[in-house]
Amino acid sequence: MEGLLDHTLRDVLTRVGGVDRCVSEFIRVTDQLLPPRVFTRVVPELLNGSRTPAGVPVRPQLLGSDPACLAENAARLAELQPAGIDLNFGCPAKTVNRHRGGAVLLDEPELIHRIVAAVRRAVPAGIPVSAKIRLGVQDGTRAIECAQAIDTAGADDMVVHARTKAQGYRPPVDWERVADIRAAVALPVVANGDIWTVQDAQRCREVTGCGDLMIGRGMVRDPGLARCIQAQSAQEARPANWMELLPLIGEFWRQVSGRVEHRHRAGRLKQWLSSLRSRHPEAQAAFDELRLVHDPVRIEAWLSRALQPT
Repeated sequence: MEGLLDHTLRDVLTRVGGVDRCVSEFIRVTDQLLPPRVFTRVVPELLNGSRTPAGVPVRPQLLGSDPACLAENAARLAELQPAGIDLNFGCPAKTVNRHRGGAVLLDEPELIHRIVAAVRRAVPAGIPVSAKIRLGVQDGTRAIECAQAIDTAGADDMVVHARTKAQGYRPPVDWERVADIRAAVALPVVANGDIWTVQDAQRCREVTGCGDLMIGRGMVRDPGLARCIQAQSAQEARPANWMELLPLIGEFWRQVSGRVEHRHRAGRLKQWLSSLRSRHPEAQAAFDELRLVHDPVRIEAWLSRALQPT
């Protein structure tokens, strides 16, 4: 979720609760050894024990196709003591795929094996190495082959997004295929894709057999989703209401204002409000009020009014 779910939103969302681990947006690795500042710029949590302020571990994610260069960069990243290192074989973006990154590599399971094995050798045993894949490029015929390539290369766990690259984010999601993959490998498999509600999470677990789930867009739309999924019963589930979200929106805006160019700040806030609209009617009202507003001063005035106790 490049461009939206960065360290600022990770900070805010993990404050709500229910999240055991985060993976960063990808860090592109091409043909050079990146300086430590590149890793800490994308994953500033590395300066805080590789954890968000709420204490949730964050694994930086690397993307590329050169096993030696990825291994070299993983070794440097390991010097910063990350909570783990993740490898991206799932991004469906055309600009990424044109440069042999992300999901396009799912047609090359042998290369995937070499990448994972090289990174695993380069990283101390105490630092987990994981990977994220989709079911394939055009179809899922090589999904098990890719998963087994990751497994035999020594990865500690793997996330499977239950769509192909060609699908992007279009339905349908194929959780049944994730169950096939899970049965074919020894490493733990985490299911991902179209988990919008607690009921979706329950069904995904039933179909895939996976105990662990990764939530992306569903968490951005409904920040209390992970907390509700983690609850032991319906009575314990506490959806995040608008009054709980407002201080988090204020904190999100504060952090965005501290590091994003003046002209882009309003867009970042409206991007998140747009996602929240499907679950929170108040977000729709806020979005409508701010839709044409670009002046940060006016947005701060809106936040000040919204945060006043009633």
